[in-house]
Amino acid sequence: MYTERPYKNVLESDLMVQVAAGDQKAFAELFERYQTLVYDFSMRLTRSKIQAEEIVQNVFIRIWLKRTHLVNIENFGAYLNRATRNHSYTALKKIAAQSLREVELTAQVITGGTDAEHLLLYNDSAKILKAAVDALPPQRKLVYELCHEQGLKYEEAAAKLNISPGTVHSHMKLALSAIRAHFKYMDALLLVLMLMKK
Repeated sequence: MYTERPYKNVLESDLMVQVAAGDQKAFAELFERYQTLVYDFSMRLTRSKIQAEEIVQNVFIRIWLKRTHLVNIENFGAYLNRATRNHSYTALKKIAAQSLREVELTAQVITGGTDAEHLLLYNDSAKILKAAVDALPPQRKLVYELCHEQGLKYEEAAAKLNISPGTVHSHMKLALSAIRAHFKYMDALLLVLMLMKK
């Protein structure tokens, strides 16, 4: 973030005070000191480089947003360990939920045939879904991806896109309606029923 590290030799407790006061260079030093620790720990938990990188970002974003509380933390290492663990478990839950949806999708779409035929049918259905999503207007597609694929709540997506939660709800309703119509046209109603079940 910064080429200079004016707080390189500052004690951790003093660094916390500076970060709590909103000093961005102090925060940059905090990040430099602990990013590898957070990354390595989250990698051990998630076994995913992508997830670990996202967790590093999420952990330090939360630290910055909650920086005024840093002065009350007696053991920052333990605090960081707990925060990393919580974010890792949240990521794992999302991965598990996605895997479960894929299993349910396969179970509902498949009606018979060999394993190879099952896989082919599932892949065809996934392509149909992708085509339906790609056909959505840009803003609606983005809302769908944030809420349905990334699992954001309507309020979170609204804040990210700088729109109201009501607008997000409207986009999701229209997106799901368009996807349902697309699948009806493609004679794949079972997939839509699974999608709307969420």
